[in-house]
Amino acid sequence: MNRYHWLTRIAALDPVTDAQEIYRISSGHEFPWDYLRALEFALLRTFCVPSISVLLAATGEFEHRPQKRYDDTALLMAEIAEHGYDSPRGKEALRVINRLHRPYSISNDDMLYVLSTFVYEPINWIDAFGWRRLHPHERLAAFHYYFEVGRRMGIREIPPDYDEFHDFKQRFERERFGCCPTGRAIGHYTMALFRSWYPRPLRPLVEAAARGCLDQPMLDALGLASAPPWTKRTVRAALRGRAMVERLLPPRRHAALTRSVRARGYPGYPAGYCPADLGADRPPADNGK
Repeated sequence: MNRYHWLTRIAALDPVTDAQEIYRISSGHEFPWDYLRALEFALLRTFCVPSISVLLAATGEFEHRPQKRYDDTALLMAEIAEHGYDSPRGKEALRVINRLHRPYSISNDDMLYVLSTFVYEPINWIDAFGWRRLHPHERLAAFHYYFEVGRRMGIREIPPDYDEFHDFKQRFERERFGCCPTGRAIGHYTMALFRSWYPRPLRPLVEAAARGCLDQPMLDALGLASAPPWTKRTVRAALRGRAMVERLLPPRRHAALTRSVRARGYPGYPAGYCPADLGADRPPADNGK
């Protein structure tokens, strides 16, 4: 297998009918680290919408159990990507997602916006920091993959075109981004979670690095100070340096999806777990962990 083995495979597939396979290859073989980081920032981006942050604050999850909320979201999305939305595990993950959303009154536009961030934020991240450029099939496949995921979640009126959905996302952000107390609180809890993953002496640098990856509308909406210019330059140089090193590595033979998530609340995942265990108050007692 040469370094561009998977890219050759992607180029031979159809971005509509083979969207699931292309997305699995892209997110699991070619860019697993980048997809995970981009989806973390995509979630931060949704907190910039007051109607979304008010609802999330009301659940108390980000204040009291931010790690579990992160684990559940990351693993449920990874389960669908790894196994497919029509597989037994994929269907089970979708049932859990729908069950978690059911108690809340979430507008269709807010659901559409969250879905759009899952399509376009990884594309933007990889354009800036990926070890290679995305193939056009990967861009279109991401849209068609999440179109089907959204349809199975009961989201209505999903724009049927890649560019049209992107236009919706940009228009929504212009009209709906805003600073509010709940957005600032959720942003604070999430930044504290990010810091907690690293040794104490590194935590101030971690937060500065994270702020260096956010654009000004996000910083304003979340009530965060801009990172010093030197921090932004250093972070971007480090990410591009990482991409140069990754370009020299051999291709991944096995998809790193559920196994790439450091799920601190579900040690050893996926061994001994099933998607129905996610979102519960605690993992089942008989999972061997």
